[in-house]
Amino acid sequence: MRTSETDVLMAFFKAKKEILDKMYARTIISNIACNILGERLYTRLRPGLRADHRYLWKSHGIIHVGANAGQERDLYAAFGLYVMWIEPIPEVFEALRLYISEFPKQRAYKYLVADDDEKEYHLYVADNGGASSSILGLAKHTKMYPQVAYQGAITVRGRILSSILTAEQVDVRQFDAMVLDTQGSELKILKGAASLLPKFKFVKVEVPDFESYKECCQIDELSSFMTSRGFRERNRHLIAHTPGVGTYFDVVYERIRG
Repeated sequence: MRTSETDVLMAFFKAKKEILDKMYARTIISNIACNILGERLYTRLRPGLRADHRYLWKSHGIIHVGANAGQERDLYAAFGLYVMWIEPIPEVFEALRLYISEFPKQRAYKYLVADDDEKEYHLYVADNGGASSSILGLAKHTKMYPQVAYQGAITVRGRILSSILTAEQVDVRQFDAMVLDTQGSELKILKGAASLLPKFKFVKVEVPDFESYKECCQIDELSSFMTSRGFRERNRHLIAHTPGVGTYFDVVYERIRG
């Protein structure tokens, strides 16, 4: 092997070792901080979460539509929040109920939230644990996530959010934040919940700037609607980006009037 090649390899392994050493050091520091502060306080304070979840400091309850298996349950519990999870897929809903059973402030409800009552929808169930399931067909989502496909569909009756709250006798005053992750139908849900929006301080939405699902809402349209309802964009966090396709964001909107 030539000297230049040896030097390149040595430099590569040295750089790799430095990276691993830094990762190990961060892990040690994180574990020490967690032991000192306690897991819940550490979850609230650690730098990786502060920018994305800052609104949680000012919230006391969340309605999370499109719950899937409740992946954020520990985060919400760390902030001591009341949580109303809403998930329409029966098998996923049962897993959700199991996973949140240890959190007394969190409850799960099996509904498909929509912009009208009693209309039936074909809910396409995705093969990634239901995470990418939607009432809309896949469009450019397959270019960003080629490993994800629909494995079937179920028929579900939609309900607007206010009807669900009434049916379940839930007092909306427990909640001042809403999280929507329904794979393209978020604007439909917000329009159906228009009368409730003045009761929320924050609305967090996962939204793309391209047609991920067929005729899905996109960030410009969604932001225009939220502005018309007295909200402003508080924070925008990039989730995923594929050149030539587009970008997914988590956007937090904050109510400024109304």
